[in-house]
Parts: sequence; structure tokens; C-alpha cells
Amino acid sequence: MKIKNQAVVTEGNHAAFCEWLKGEEKAAATVEKYGRDVRAFAAWLDRGEVTRKNAALYKSRLAETLKAASANAAIAALNAFFLFRGLDIRLKPLKIQRQTFRPEGKELTKAEYERLLASAQSTRGKQMNLILQAICSTGIRVSELCRITVEAARSGQAVIINKGKTRTVFLPGQLQSSLIMYANERGITSGCIFTGRNGKPMDRRDVWAGMKKLCGAADVSREKVYPHNLRRLFAREFYDKHKDVVRLADVLGHSSVDTTRIYTMESGAEHRRLIDGLGLARPEYMTECLFRRKTL
Repeated sequence: MKIKNQAVVTEGNHAAFCEWLKGEEKAAATVEKYGRDVRAFAAWLDRGEVTRKNAALYKSRLAETLKAASANAAIAALNAFFLFRGLDIRLKPLKIQRQTFRPEGKELTKAEYERLLASAQSTRGKQMNLILQAICSTGIRVSELCRITVEAARSGQAVIINKGKTRTVFLPGQLQSSLIMYANERGITSGCIFTGRNGKPMDRRDVWAGMKKLCGAADVSREKVYPHNLRRLFAREFYDKHKDVVRLADVLGHSSVDTTRIYTMESGAEHRRLIDGLGLARPEYMTECLFRRKTL
């Protein structure tokens, strides 16, 4: 039910907005993120009215205080809220120059991933070890981890339902065996394999916190260690081996191949290597300068 009469953001229409998002089959993480962004907008408004002018001013504030990608994520949340409210307000996203290579300082390498696995194993963190493997060897989202069930482990494939779309994810044989052994050890006979102490499926916060605990022993920067970076590592490894971005998009569950291409960008070091390999910069000038110095 849309609320069109009020020109302010209230607890009532905020809660109704979140329920509307669920009805639109938005992921739980998206509902939470959009809810936070609308709350931040409401705090900035300080009970003021939602108008085109105020929305534009808030967009300027986002542009000044956040990176463009983060600002655009908040703008998407606000546009969804305006649509829900039936308001004739749409904010254009900030323009972002397309990157030709990915920043190396934030990407998780395969060697670092191996160290994280070893760190989890040495601290008897068998559950976290398998969670890392489940995400990184299949490319699933952390929100899809609940689909790794006993039944999926036995059949070797998990059925993922996300945003109204269904895809099948195949589990590597070694992971399949490890999951079955783990489930047997824990006495889990059916349903989700990765659960917390309350018996409920682990959520992204549980996984995030568990991964951060491994950083010190694994000697990996905390900035690199979060669930989505495991998904990115899977994408890079898959693309490097098969060079098939269309198939990778299907595996990852992307609606657009353009999204997948972001995952497969080369690193800065690889980009530099390719540029240097062109051989178009000549050393003659440097040689000439050195020769002149010696003759002076």
C-alpha cells in the first residue's frame, strides 16, 4: 500500500517501504541497505518535506562526502523510496568514468585465500574453512549460503533463488565430500549446513565477523577480507581459465554481462605489463642522455 499524503519521512512509511521492497522480492541485504539510506535521508531532512530541491541538495551532499559508487547506491535507494511514495522525483546517478583495470590493493589473491583457509583450519574453525570454500569455489553470494544444504551436498548441486530468478550451482567434488562429512559430524541430517548457535542459518554479519578473525594469523589485510571478495576471486579464476564472460554471467547469476565484466577486469600490474609489452616507447632518448653525461 503506497502512502502518498505525507510529504515527510516517518517511521510508518519507512516500515511500509521496507515491506514493499520485500514484496518486490528484493534481497534481505538490499532491504536493509535501502532502509538505512532512507533513514539517513530522513535524519538530514530533520522532519522537513521531501521536495525536488531537498532531494537535489541531499544528492550534492552525497557527492561531496561519499565515493561516486557509494553515492549512487544511496541515490538508487532514494529513487526506490520516491517511487514507492508515488512522488514525481527522480535523481540521476553520478557519472563514473569506467575503470580499465581494478585496484590491486583491494583484491584478494589466491595465495591470500589459501592462507585464510589455513588460518581457519589451524584454529579449529572447520565451519569457517568450509564457508570460505563454499563461496569461493562456487561464486555464490553470501546471502545464498543458506542454499548449501545437506540435500545439495548429497546431490552435488544447489538450487539458488534470488530476485525471482532460479539457477543451479554445481558443487566441486572435494567440497561436496567435505560438506557431507561435516554434516555427519555435526548430526545435521537435512536443511542448511551452516547454522549458528541458535540453529538458524548464518547471516552475512556472522560470516563477515568470522572472516575478520582470520586476518591476523593469515597475514592478510582486513580491507581485503569480506565475503564478496571471495566471489570476485572465483570470477577472476573462472574467466582466466575459460575466457567465457557469458557463461560466467550465468554462473554468477548476473542479469547483465556488463556487470560481469567488472569482475573480470585486469589488475593494474597486468595492465602495465600489457602496455609495456607493446614496445612502443623507445630507449634511445635515455641512451643519448647517458652518453652526453659521460662526454661532459
